[in-house]
Amino acid sequence: MALTDLKVRNIKPTDKTQKISDGAGLILHVTPAGGKYWRFNYRYDNKQKTLSFGVYPQISLSEARKKRLDAKQQLSEGVDPGFTKQAIKQQEEAVQALLFETIARDWWLSQLPRWKEHHAKKLLQGLEADVFPYLGEEIITDIKTPDILVLIRRVEARGVNDTAIRCLQRIKSVFNYAIQIGLIEHNPAVALTGVILKKKEQNQLALPQADLPLFFERLNDTKMHEYLRIGLTLQVLWFVRSGELRHAQWNEFDWNKREWHIPADKMKMKRTHIVPLSNWAMSLLDQLRELTGESPYLFPNARDWSRPMSENALGYAMQRMGFKGIAVPHGFRSLATDVLNENGFNADVIERQLAHVEGNKVRAAYHRTEYLPKRHEMMNWYSKWVKHHLK
Repeated sequence: MALTDLKVRNIKPTDKTQKISDGAGLILHVTPAGGKYWRFNYRYDNKQKTLSFGVYPQISLSEARKKRLDAKQQLSEGVDPGFTKQAIKQQEEAVQALLFETIARDWWLSQLPRWKEHHAKKLLQGLEADVFPYLGEEIITDIKTPDILVLIRRVEARGVNDTAIRCLQRIKSVFNYAIQIGLIEHNPAVALTGVILKKKEQNQLALPQADLPLFFERLNDTKMHEYLRIGLTLQVLWFVRSGELRHAQWNEFDWNKREWHIPADKMKMKRTHIVPLSNWAMSLLDQLRELTGESPYLFPNARDWSRPMSENALGYAMQRMGFKGIAVPHGFRSLATDVLNENGFNADVIERQLAHVEGNKVRAAYHRTEYLPKRHEMMNWYSKWVKHHLK
C-alpha cells in the first residue's frame, strides 16, 4: 500500500528497523532511534543495488517519489542512477577543491611551521575579513587581474592602504602556491604590483598641547562604547603604537609590578617592551576589566570577542569627536615626546619608553634595566600632567 504524508509522519519506532514500502522500489527505513531514511532498491546489470534519497522530513514523501521517478528514467535509458549520483558528488568535490578559499586555507596550513602563532592567526583573520567574502567562492582558474583589483580598491576605500598592501601580498602567495601544486600556470596578482601607494605615517597629526582639555571634553561628550573612551585615554597615557594597544591582552599585565609586558612578536622592533602603569592607568584598567574582562583582549572586536578591535576603531572615534585631519591616535606619541622633553626628562629614557630601536647593544641592555625605575617615575609624572588638563 502506498504511503501518505500522515502515515509517514505518524510512524513510531520499534526495537527493530522497519522497512515500509511505498511501491516501485521506494522504501522508508525507520530506525529504533526514530530516524527515517529514504532508500530506493533497483536492479542494474543483474545486480541488486540500493540508492539513498536522504532523510525525512528534510526530504518529503513527494520529493522522494520525484527522485524515484528520476532514477527509473535513468534506468530506462540504460544508466545506473547510483553512478550518476556519485559522479555529481565527485564533480561538486572537485569544484570545492578549486575554490580560492579552499586553496588559500591549504596554503595557510602549509606555512604554519614557519610562522609564529600570533602572526598566523592574524593573517587568517585578515583573509577571512577582507578576501574570502569577495574571492572565496570563486574557482581559482576563473579569477582575473581585474577581479583582484576590485577587491583591493574596496580595502583602499576604507583608508587602510597598509591593509590593502598585505591583502595583495597574501593573494599573490596563494596564487604562487596554486602554481606550485599544478593548478594554474600564472599569477594574475603579479600585474598589480605597485598599484597601492603606501600612505606616509601622519605623525604630524599630533594634538597640540593647548587642545588637550578640548580633547577630553569631546571624549566625554561624544557617544561611543565606554571601552573606546577608556582606550583613547590609555592611548594618551601610554603613547604606544595603536596596533600594540588594540592587541593588548589581560595576561600580559603584571599587577604586582604595575607593568604591561608587551611580547616581542607584537612589537615593531621585535623586542619585549614594558609600559609602567600609573595610578590613573590602574584605575582605568579596573573599569575596563568590568567591561571586557571575559575577553582575552582589553579591546575586543564588537562582533567577536575572541579577536581584537579593528585597526581603525580609535581613529574613527577621534574623527567623530571632530579631530579628522587634525589629530590621530599615533600622534599622542609626538605629544608625549614634546611634553617630556620640554620638562627635562632624559632623552634616552623617553626614547626607550617610545620603544625606538637602539643600535648600540650594550647601551640597549642598559636601557632595559637601569632606566626602568626612571620610566616608572616618568610615566607617573606624565599621567598627572595629562590629568591636570582634564580641568
